[in-house]
Amino acid sequence: MLTVHHLGISQSERIVWLCEELGIDYEFKRYQRRSDNALAPDDYKALHPAGTAPIITDGDVTLPESGAIIDYITAKYGDGGLVPSPSSPNFADYLFWYHYSNASFMAVLLAKMMIGEGSADRGALLDDRIERGFAMLEDQLGKSDYLAGNELTAADIMMGFELTTVRAFMPFDLESRPNIRAYIDRIQARPAYQRAMAKAEPEMAG
Repeated sequence: MLTVHHLGISQSERIVWLCEELGIDYEFKRYQRRSDNALAPDDYKALHPAGTAPIITDGDVTLPESGAIIDYITAKYGDGGLVPSPSSPNFADYLFWYHYSNASFMAVLLAKMMIGEGSADRGALLDDRIERGFAMLEDQLGKSDYLAGNELTAADIMMGFELTTVRAFMPFDLESRPNIRAYIDRIQARPAYQRAMAKAEPEMAG
């Protein structure tokens, strides 16, 4: 049985959303962060040596990392859903946004959160990269409803976390980004997203 181990307020909400979009059977287990340091509890960290969220188990398989998990679930249970075929005209866009989300955009957001009021030079560099990311998103979402065309793909499931939950901890001004704001509204209006958030982050679901 596929089990999604969800750590509260973490990237693992992506996997809950993925499973809801695909309409697959899965078991859901939610873990509360520690009250003393807001880190994952010991039983969550014990699931895999990486000790990070998300993590799934599926029979003898224990797998961390958002991208690896999404690839695993879409390949094994997705029946072709949410992943364009290599012959699709939007395949290259899909690959770019799918990988850019965590490899580049999430990385600079996390770095910015961690340095806080640290080095001005490093802060300026990160601000520039974040701004370029938002500019690319705004441009792309002016061309299509979702990142790889007018249908939701796994690239949107990867990126959605940065534009929704991350903003609770790192607010950013989207007043000049109407395409991104409309995109967030489209994501949050999806029934599968609403079901996922009701399970994963009920305090934020409303």
